Amino acid sequence: MSFLLVGLLRVRIRVGLRVRVNGTVGVCAGVRPGGAGAQFPRELEADCDPDQHAQSRLLGQERLYRADALLVVIPGHGLPDRLGVSTVEPAALLERRAEDPLQRRSRPCHEVLRLRETLGRGNGFQRGIDLRVAVERVRHLSFRHHTAVAVPLTSLSHGAGCGCKLPAAAIGEVLARLPAPYTDPRVLVGYEGADDAGVFRLRDDLALVHTVDFFTPIVDDAFDFGRIAATNALSDVYAMGAVPITALNLVAFSIQELGEEVLLEILRGGGAVARDAGVAVLGGHSIEDAEPKFGMAVTGTVDPREVLTNAGGRAGDALVLTKPLGAGAVTTALKRGVDDPPLAEAVRVMTTLNREASLAARQAGAHALTDVTGFGLLGHLHELSAASGLAAEVQATAVPAIEGVADLLADPQERAIAGGTRRNRAHAESFATFAAEVPEARRWLVCDAMTSGGLLAAVPQARAHELPGVVIGRLVAGDPGTISVR
Repeated sequence: MSFLLVGLLRVRIRVGLRVRVNGTVGVCAGVRPGGAGAQFPRELEADCDPDQHAQSRLLGQERLYRADALLVVIPGHGLPDRLGVSTVEPAALLERRAEDPLQRRSRPCHEVLRLRETLGRGNGFQRGIDLRVAVERVRHLSFRHHTAVAVPLTSLSHGAGCGCKLPAAAIGEVLARLPAPYTDPRVLVGYEGADDAGVFRLRDDLALVHTVDFFTPIVDDAFDFGRIAATNALSDVYAMGAVPITALNLVAFSIQELGEEVLLEILRGGGAVARDAGVAVLGGHSIEDAEPKFGMAVTGTVDPREVLTNAGGRAGDALVLTKPLGAGAVTTALKRGVDDPPLAEAVRVMTTLNREASLAARQAGAHALTDVTGFGLLGHLHELSAASGLAAEVQATAVPAIEGVADLLADPQERAIAGGTRRNRAHAESFATFAAEVPEARRWLVCDAMTSGGLLAAVPQARAHELPGVVIGRLVAGDPGTISVR
């Protein structure tokens, strides 16, 4: 048995990818610095580069860790052999083996957790573990397959969550060029007012509410990804003052590359939220796609006389926001390797249904209602105020943020600023002004590309306290859609 050291790669153990040792699936975990491996530094340059494989985009952070040279491989006590890793590739590129956990329909992450217990190495987190993995070239080694290794779901997507939305300005230009839609007197709300859902009257006391929403992974945990996507899709119905009743799953996924277990977890997460909301999932549609996406098409009901849209706001109305902002900053910071962003709190916010907030808004006599997602607070407030024929004022210090987000947004390297957030801020320059004293971090916060955010309600000042949220400003007379942030 001989080993030729090539480099070091830090990966996170997740369901979805496997490692290959000379064409055979396996894992090597547990390394330490120092020792007999010191004579091999030249091989780091002379031999194969672990970046050179068909899906190198999945390992964009690899070079950051190669400076931390591997010197000794620790034997895995209890394992049949010491295993070396030559590459990390999607499952579709590998020879499938009968003992592969994905084919056995067991949970690869459970296998890895048992490996961690055996080795006494690695840190547990959520549904995976964080191990330092030796990247080696094995010349002579006979062993049997043991387990599976994967990278985070978010590394498979070009963006995250609602931050993947097309720019609001571009969408507006496209919609403006469409021919006039078919007119039907039963259509109460179409796309003209940039509302969260369409509304179609069936009879005087009953209307259907239709919406659809899906996006790429915003977190690495497949179950939580499903929960967040479902919560976000249902929110559009709540934002119309309606009640969701049915849903259809929308899935873009590659079972060949990621395995059935990952898809199962995503669907389980979405189903859990639907059950909690009293929504029946009737089925769905799926397509093959290497970049995972999940969401729902949702149908709800509402009394036509009680529909809440963007257009009903009145001058003097208080603006109430029912959830803190900053999920876009948290997930972007996580993806870019910032230490300890408040992910657990962000997930809690993104998986909280807007059901109670919607009911409270209706009971408080809200005049207009929307939810805050990918276009950010300013983008969605712009749509509401423009449709209402009013301007808006926002008190920057009153806008709530997820705990820890203020520090992330104050980072001079701007590692927590998502691409969607940058697009939102650029768009806001056409309709929003900031007072000189508003800090840079607060300017980013009100443009944060939020996923599954709270409701933004325009309610009478005297009843604003009845909503579970914070008063962040008010609607005022002025140029429709303009916003002043103070």
